[in-house]
Amino acid sequence: MRSGIPGSLVAVFAMLLSTCLASAGPEEELWAAARTNDTKAIEALLSKGVNVDCKTSFGATALWFAAYKGNHLSVALLLKKGAKPDVKDRVWGDSPLGLAADADSVETMALLLDANAPHAGACLIGMASEGKAPIVKVLLEKGKLSDETKAAALAATAKDATAVADLLRKAGAKPLSLSNAPSAEELAKVAGSYESRDGVSLKIAAQDGLLVTRSRYGTIVFKPVASDSFVAIALDGATLATRRKDGKVVGINFHLENLDIDCERSESVKLPVPNAPRTSEVRIPASSPRDWPSFRGIGASGTADGQHPPIVWDAEKGLNVRWKTAIPGVAHSCPIISGDRVFVTTAVSSDAKAAFKTGQYGGGASSKDLSVHSWRLYCLDKMTGKILWEREAHRGVPRVDRHEKSTQASATPVTDGKHIVAVFGSEGLFCFDFSGKQLWKQDLGVLDLGAFNDPDLKWGAGSSPVIYHDLVFVQCDRPKDGFLAAYDVNTGQPVWRTPRDEPPSWGTPTVIEAAGHAELVANGGHFIRGYNPDNGKELWRLGPNSEIAVPTPFTANGLIYVTNGYRPVQPIYAVLPGASGDISPDGGKGTGSNVAWQTTKGGPYLPTPIVYGPYLYVCTNQGILSAYDARTGKQIYKRRLGGGGGYTASPVAADGRLYFTSEDGEVRVVRAGPEFELLALNPIGEACLATPAISDGMFFVRSRSTLYAFGGHDPDAPSKKP
Repeated sequence: MRSGIPGSLVAVFAMLLSTCLASAGPEEELWAAARTNDTKAIEALLSKGVNVDCKTSFGATALWFAAYKGNHLSVALLLKKGAKPDVKDRVWGDSPLGLAADADSVETMALLLDANAPHAGACLIGMASEGKAPIVKVLLEKGKLSDETKAAALAATAKDATAVADLLRKAGAKPLSLSNAPSAEELAKVAGSYESRDGVSLKIAAQDGLLVTRSRYGTIVFKPVASDSFVAIALDGATLATRRKDGKVVGINFHLENLDIDCERSESVKLPVPNAPRTSEVRIPASSPRDWPSFRGIGASGTADGQHPPIVWDAEKGLNVRWKTAIPGVAHSCPIISGDRVFVTTAVSSDAKAAFKTGQYGGGASSKDLSVHSWRLYCLDKMTGKILWEREAHRGVPRVDRHEKSTQASATPVTDGKHIVAVFGSEGLFCFDFSGKQLWKQDLGVLDLGAFNDPDLKWGAGSSPVIYHDLVFVQCDRPKDGFLAAYDVNTGQPVWRTPRDEPPSWGTPTVIEAAGHAELVANGGHFIRGYNPDNGKELWRLGPNSEIAVPTPFTANGLIYVTNGYRPVQPIYAVLPGASGDISPDGGKGTGSNVAWQTTKGGPYLPTPIVYGPYLYVCTNQGILSAYDARTGKQIYKRRLGGGGGYTASPVAADGRLYFTSEDGEVRVVRAGPEFELLALNPIGEACLATPAISDGMFFVRSRSTLYAFGGHDPDAPSKKP
């Protein structure tokens, strides 16, 4: 949310994925002209009869885009032509006024306020909370604001934002005089930090007889209407109710539009203490060393029973550290393993300050690192970590920028035991042999991936290659002319290429073998699709889906699992192989056949889930772990993993245990089963967004600067430093 203006988080998914008033053509040109501030193009398109309020699939209009960019000339023209200033998109619930405030465009704010744009009160509170004096000034001058709203904004103003406080006081803001209001002492009992089991954090402060709340939904100010009941100021429908025990406030219920969030005081939400690993439990017998040849291992399953990775380690103290090797550059690609070799890619920028930004934050910007890069492949000895060779695949200025949280080497390489194939986004597809000789390369074109609502925001590529028999598959979803393609792994020659009408996506395709046939399954922003891997012919499709698709499909227990987590559609699908045609259930046009079970809520945004034993485990970016019956979809439990920075890496599993890697560099080990049990919390010491690998008694994980192999002599008990 922006500017403290919350929107509906559970919209009707059919509306989100509906087509625009016209799916291509002049309407798209109008939105693009508004984003680029091309007033001549806007004038020309409107004169041809293009509807000034035509909406995208997520409900944005040309005015929405112009305000988002702070393009006041375009905003002025669109308002003059009759554009409605009260539009709100269906994903974030953002309005033009809030977007203009976030863009710090005073000129745009003034135009919208003159046009009676709604939500000025909520915007004032949000901007006062952020200390944006110029925006507060124009809101006070042109907004129709009540004394109550001004008082709420004053209460929300930070103590060091003296310029904002002075503006509000000059405009008449002063504490409210409320009849039967609780005393300052009683309100102070409500103040504090609260957290829900779903990971929503809420901070409450008592100020001037009001409660000021700050959360992912922005800054909202509540006034008391009863001893334990509060209503929001300048935001219809938002309420707060306290929950007491023995006279003390122990929790709150936060209601916002159609959201009901129950929170407890943070000190009451205790994470389980890791137990000592059980050495007496039945162990899965060790098996011969197993390869981990691609993203999430064989078939993207993420499992490696019999490999006996350790439960506990500590990188800083050297506990169970088999080896560690520095890898230069900035990359999120995962290590892969074949025999006694470990392979990993990287992109080394000539900018010494090149980095990525961790944490939970909305939107984000492009990195602006367009200096000369060196894209490299490293080969290491699995047992010692010694670098056996490194090869530069490409050197030059990146053809496309990346997201500030991403890298120029986010795709994981793949191997068949003879070849190593790596995708370096717009720099191409490269194949090497095990001696490091480059065998071939292919130009995939410019993979200009970015936000579906803002093509100017560059995010970079992330889909990894897949090898099946003698074919290499690559999924290249981009704003226009996206495709799925197959290349001969021996020669690099194109075998087939299938167009994909999908927005940019970042998931890796997966080959599913079942019932005597194979399917190449690819996630996508509009549809999940199955293809014939021999010729690229589409076999089936399934929707609705999230506009942004990141998780990778995989199979277990005879089902194909595909998920997505970009709101409001956050589906989990379990699909029977062998489908044909459109199998979209319920409101879709399809038959609903071959869908074993599904839900429109609960899918993860970034991490790919995992099926281990009879359970499907889904971890969100915020570290909320849910376990489901993998065959029926019944939820078994829902618990917080904890930790800072969020979760981007996908979980992996082995020998009755699940491993979850947080961005702040901690790996939590959870016992598999119907009850949540945290076994260990293992520090790495650096940020980590790459999914780990498991092989031969070792747990391989890549941090910001280092590739680690953790493994003790007895993987079920701590050991001394080797």
